Amino acid sequence: MSLVRPKGMKFVVGLLCSLFVGGLGGMPLKAAERLEVQLDGMLIPISIRELVDWESSSERTNSELNVWLNLLDRESRVGLLKLLQAPLLNKRSMARQLLRSWAGRQLLEDVSNLIRIDGDSSGTKVFNTLEKLLENQYEVSTIDLLQALPAEKIRVDLDALLQVATRLRNQLQNQQKLLLSLEEFSLDYRPLNSISSSYNSNQKVFPEPFVMKVAHRSVPLTLEIWRPQKTNISQNSWVVLMPGLGGSPNHFHWLSRRLSQNGWPVVVLDHPGSDLRAVRALLEGRSPLPGAEMFSERLADLNSVFLAKKNGELEIGGDKLILVGHSLGALTALLASGARPEVGLKNRCYKELSDLSLINPSLLLQCQLVDVPLEKGEISNSIKSIIALNSFGSLLWPSYGSAALSASVLLIGGTLDLITPPLSEQLSLLMSIKPNVFSRVFLVEGASHFSPIRIEPNIGNKRTDDLFKLGEEFVGVKPFEVQNLLAEQIIFFLENINNGQESMQSGYREMAGVRAYVLDRFNVERLLTQ
Repeated sequence: MSLVRPKGMKFVVGLLCSLFVGGLGGMPLKAAERLEVQLDGMLIPISIRELVDWESSSERTNSELNVWLNLLDRESRVGLLKLLQAPLLNKRSMARQLLRSWAGRQLLEDVSNLIRIDGDSSGTKVFNTLEKLLENQYEVSTIDLLQALPAEKIRVDLDALLQVATRLRNQLQNQQKLLLSLEEFSLDYRPLNSISSSYNSNQKVFPEPFVMKVAHRSVPLTLEIWRPQKTNISQNSWVVLMPGLGGSPNHFHWLSRRLSQNGWPVVVLDHPGSDLRAVRALLEGRSPLPGAEMFSERLADLNSVFLAKKNGELEIGGDKLILVGHSLGALTALLASGARPEVGLKNRCYKELSDLSLINPSLLLQCQLVDVPLEKGEISNSIKSIIALNSFGSLLWPSYGSAALSASVLLIGGTLDLITPPLSEQLSLLMSIKPNVFSRVFLVEGASHFSPIRIEPNIGNKRTDDLFKLGEEFVGVKPFEVQNLLAEQIIFFLENINNGQESMQSGYREMAGVRAYVLDRFNVERLLTQ
C-alpha cells in the first residue's frame, strides 16, 4: 500500500516546496511573525503577517510571498484559503469540550509535539489562546489562532506528521498480513451450526422498561428487560448487555431480540454520563468528554443490577451471569470479572502516549485507569462467560496470563477495526486471559469497530435521531449480514457452554458472503509469534 496524502497535505507540501525552491531566504521576516515548517530535515520560514495579508486581501498584493503562492495551481490556492479561514472551534463546539477533558488534553499534547510554540510541547499556549479568543468571538479560524498565539516562533514538524502517517500505514499493512496469515494456516471450513430455525424475524418482541434508583447516581438507572421467548429449554444463565461509549440500547436490539428468542433473559444497561445523551451533549458543546469516573460508575451500575436481581427487586430468571459488551462495555465486563491492570500501567502509558495516540484511540481510555480505584464486587464470582465485541486491553494486560479471570471469553473483532486493532487488542488479549477450554477469538473479515451497531433506516417522514450516522467506510462491509453472523455464533458459543460442551472449533465460516475465523489459543499464539 502506498502512502496517500490527503488533499490538504498535498497543497501544503506543494506550497512549502515552491517557497523553498524560489529562494525564500531573502524574504524579510519579523521574529514575532515567523512560522517555520520542518520538512525533509529543512526549516522553511514563512511570514505570518504576509500570509494574513494574502488571506484577507480581495486583490492579491505584489508581495514576495504572493509571487510564490501564485506558482500553485488554482485548486491549491483555494484550498489554502479555505484551510486558513475555516473555523477551528466555536463557543458550543464538541472540539472545545473535548479539549477540556483529560483525553482531549492528551491529544492536544500529541498535536503540540508536531506544532511547537516557542519550543513548548505542552499545548498550554494553544489551549489558553483558543479559550481567550472565544471569550470575545463566536468562532476561531486557523488564521485567527496564528495571529493571536503569544509566540516568537511557531514550528510545524511535517516530518513527524508523516511518521505518524507511516505508523498508520504500517498498522493497515499488519492487518492485511493477518488475513494472509490466516489463509496460509489452511484453516478448515466449518459449516455454520445454524440457529435460524429458532429465529423468527417477524415475531414481535419488545423490551420492558425498568427504572431503578441507585445510591451512586442522582438520576435513576434505566434498563431494558427482554423476557425469554422460549420456555421449552432450560437456560441457567441471564445476560447483561452494555453498549460502548456513546452507545444506546437501540443499537443492540438485533442481539437482545435474538438472545431472548433463544431462551435467555436479557437486561440492557444505559449508562448515564457515558451514553448517547452524554456524547450528544459533547457534540453540542454543552459538556466535556466523560472522564475516568465513568469506569467506577459503570461498574457500580452493573453491581446495582446484580444486587437488584439477588434481592428480588429485579425479577428475572437465571443463576449464572453472562456479560455482553461493546468496546467500553466489553472493557467494563472484563473489569467486573475481577481482572485488574497489571502493575506498571502508568509507565506503560507514558511510553505509549509519547507517540500520537490517535493511532490506537483505545489507549487513551485505558490510560484513564491510572490511579483509578476499582472495587471488586461480589458479582465477579457469578460471571459464567463474557462476550466482548471490539474489546481492548493491551496496556492493561500486556503479559501472558496477566488478566486474572476464570470466566470463558469470546473476543470479537473485525479486520477493518482501526480503533481497537485486532492484532494488538483481541488476539493479544486472548493470550493475556487465563487459559480456558471455551475461550475463543472470532474475527470477521471486512468488519469494523462499528459493525455491531444497528442503525434503523429512515421510514417515510420519520427520520432517525442518531449520532452514529456512519457510512460504509466506517461501518465496514455488509453490516446486517455481519450482525446476523455474530448472533448465530454468539448463541452457538453460549449453548455449548450451557451444555458443558467444548466451544467452537478453529476454522473459518461463511454466511451471506461474509467470512469469519474462529481461533483458539493455540492458533492465536501461532499468529502472534510467526
